[in-house]
Amino acid sequence: MTPRTPVRRVVSLVPSLTEAVAATAPGLLAAVTDWCSHPPGLTAERIGGTKNPDTARIAALAPDLVLANEEENRAPDLAALRAAGLEVLVTEVRGLQQAFRELERVLVDGCGLARPRWLDEAEAAWARLPPPAGPGRRAVVPVWRRPWMVLGRDTFAGDLLARLGVHVIHAEHAERYPRVPLHELNASGADLVVLPDEPYRFTAEDGPEAFPDLPAALVSGRHLTWYGPSLAQAPAVLGAALGR
Repeated sequence: MTPRTPVRRVVSLVPSLTEAVAATAPGLLAAVTDWCSHPPGLTAERIGGTKNPDTARIAALAPDLVLANEEENRAPDLAALRAAGLEVLVTEVRGLQQAFRELERVLVDGCGLARPRWLDEAEAAWARLPPPAGPGRRAVVPVWRRPWMVLGRDTFAGDLLARLGVHVIHAEHAERYPRVPLHELNASGADLVVLPDEPYRFTAEDGPEAFPDLPAALVSGRHLTWYGPSLAQAPAVLGAALGR
């Protein structure tokens, strides 16, 4: 794949993609969202949240490219940026292999960069992972409480867990992030509850008590839900948290 002419100014509306660009060519980032926490010490301008970016400010920055995601960002905001004459690259990530393809599309096709070494390392780390032995564990995976919301069908995090031998109980649900009452979660037949620390920050004191009959695995949300440099460490980090 031949890189296009490199861009000079990028606005990222997706924390995962912010980290991916920063790890590859940090000087490209003109602005990022308030939720872009990695790498630490990022000095790019902040332009609001993923769901409420300041589109007028982004347009005034005149970036060569805006990076977005179909799940994390709202269509009206992306339409406003395109109406302002900006190029918007929208990613879709529903599984690990799609994440690898989209990261290459963003960095090589979109930003005009050479394929980074960390992306090769991430692919290799997952390729080395042995397939799960046996039927695996069945897990409830909350991503929010008040109300309780869990991983459902067709999610990136669900794909990663499946590769680690954890079957998401609601993977066949009609919705991708269904709201399910707590009593139904506890009666679902799960033998594990997986509690990431984002988007809701589950902790040892906030989450496990709601599932008194299930062992709880507290996992890094960044390693479970972000697609970027963290993917190189994710098999080991998540595997340790899950007791694999």
